Amino acid sequence: MRVAAFAAVLLLASPAWAWEPDPQVLAGLRRGQAYVEVRPDPAGASGLIRAVEEIAAPSEVVWALLIDCELAPRLAASLKSCRILERDPAGRWDIREQISRPGLMPRFRSVVRSDFEAPRRLRFRRIDGDLKVLEGEWRLTPVRDGRATRVVYESRAASPYAVPGGLARLVIRRDVALAMAALKRESLARTASPR
Repeated sequence: MRVAAFAAVLLLASPAWAWEPDPQVLAGLRRGQAYVEVRPDPAGASGLIRAVEEIAAPSEVVWALLIDCELAPRLAASLKSCRILERDPAGRWDIREQISRPGLMPRFRSVVRSDFEAPRRLRFRRIDGDLKVLEGEWRLTPVRDGRATRVVYESRAASPYAVPGGLARLVIRRDVALAMAALKRESLARTASPR
């Protein structure tokens, strides 16, 4: 569905709200449980997405995956392409176009500007495309003496399509969880066999 593609775009492109996981969420992370929360945005028609995962890989490994446009479709199944339109020569930002096509539904386009604070924070915001709202961030925090990384994802987004809120939140929650798992899997693979 279009909602699934919408969720995929959210994962690959993120303002700083400074949400920090509470002790219960952190306890779950220690047991190997990722956390994903999707709820209505009290400020409007968008939704708020929060997720956190702990990955047994250094921040630099996770960071390299987050900014890899070519790899993005492997992290989000409905994402069909990711293309850098413009890039800062100093590597502090880029503008990328992402095309998503979930199943048999029509494709949609999203253009986002990502600002980098390597290897700790990637902020993104919509500058063009079909989504009405898209802004958020990825934050990477070294844990376990730098041998692992806590990955926090927050975003605010609104689909251009009319979809029942409860259904949209369920689909987005599933897609965010799958994308976090894919990020973890790719990070662990690169840590096991550095490229």
